[in-house]
Amino acid sequence: MLSPNLLSILCAVVLCLPIALLFTITGDTATTTAAISRRDDDSPPIVRVPLPNLENFTRNPTPILSYNQNPPKLEPHLADGGTKQPRSSPSPPPPDDSEDEILFREASKVNQNPSPPSSEKKVAFMFLTTTPLPFAPLWELFFNQSKTKYYNIYIHADPTFSYDPPFAGVFSGRVIPSSKPTRRNTPTLISAARRLVAHALLHDPTNYMFVLLSSACVPLHSFNFTYGTLVASRKSFIEILNNETTSYGRWAARGADKMLPEVGLDDFRIGSQFWVLTRKHATVVVGDRRLWEKFKLPCVRRHTCYPEENYFPTLLSMVDPQGVVPATLTHVDWRSSHDGHPRTYNASEVGPELIERLRSGRPRYGDVGTNGSDSSVMERRDPFLFARKFAPNCLQPLLSMANDTIFRGSIRI
Repeated sequence: MLSPNLLSILCAVVLCLPIALLFTITGDTATTTAAISRRDDDSPPIVRVPLPNLENFTRNPTPILSYNQNPPKLEPHLADGGTKQPRSSPSPPPPDDSEDEILFREASKVNQNPSPPSSEKKVAFMFLTTTPLPFAPLWELFFNQSKTKYYNIYIHADPTFSYDPPFAGVFSGRVIPSSKPTRRNTPTLISAARRLVAHALLHDPTNYMFVLLSSACVPLHSFNFTYGTLVASRKSFIEILNNETTSYGRWAARGADKMLPEVGLDDFRIGSQFWVLTRKHATVVVGDRRLWEKFKLPCVRRHTCYPEENYFPTLLSMVDPQGVVPATLTHVDWRSSHDGHPRTYNASEVGPELIERLRSGRPRYGDVGTNGSDSSVMERRDPFLFARKFAPNCLQPLLSMANDTIFRGSIRI
């Protein structure tokens, strides 16, 4: 005869076993349903992988990056508003394609033409930064000159840095959720730009032109002039230079012949990191796999490694040279460069004369005979719409002449 204690245990097991099985089956079923959706017929199951939540892109939403929930490791700020990296800051790991693959694949499928055709064309302003935007008040004035139906704003903010003050005003909630660490001399800057383009493509089908900017960029004209200039073009604006003295060193930065056979030295191009792409070329950028397999390789010669200045010019030169104006619309002065950085303007240099001088410059156009662009490019004189680099202490001088100098001019909208 079983003892009372043993009998009680057996009864408890018999009573609880069906409940345990029920929870196990229910849990497994829920997990499977979330991952796979089967059809009623015998066709293969459809795997449904969740895409980034693009519904967060609304006017004045809460920030997409919430540091209150998952605070990143904050880095000390410098007196000029920059952010200092740790002395032993290691380079980020090679790009993890699996994390971006879904995003890029879906973005490459969008319609290459703005839709619906009757809608207003929009310009996607994409900021790539590791610091707060020091010229946010100036950009706020710039964007407030227009209705939001003409533009969208996107920010790629390295989550390993702090952003104090946080993004506010027209920049509130504009950080894309897939932002990742970026470093100079690595392909992470290419990946960051491609993420911005992908989110802009998926977010709004009326985005027509895609402008890449940095935190050190400022506008040189009113919004109306800038918008009118961009949407009037059917071509991208991207600097494409061939036969530069640094071409071989950059091409071989990953090792001799590492770029072959996809990218020969004759195919390799150099250009500004900052460009304007048409919607068609935006889909080309996110859809590329062939050239990316080469440009994502780590460099063994870091002093000649500037992938973000080579990948985009090389790609578009090989894919659609006739569809670009081989020049950048962002003015930069390389005559007094230092450590791979162009000249930085300080507050004492900022005045109406500087703005007029930057506006009046003529972009450097790539060699027509080698980049395939039509011969009429040599007769062009496209206006510089933006300029860099400006130190954070330039904000007040720029604001003081914003209405009378920077935003005064012809209306092209």
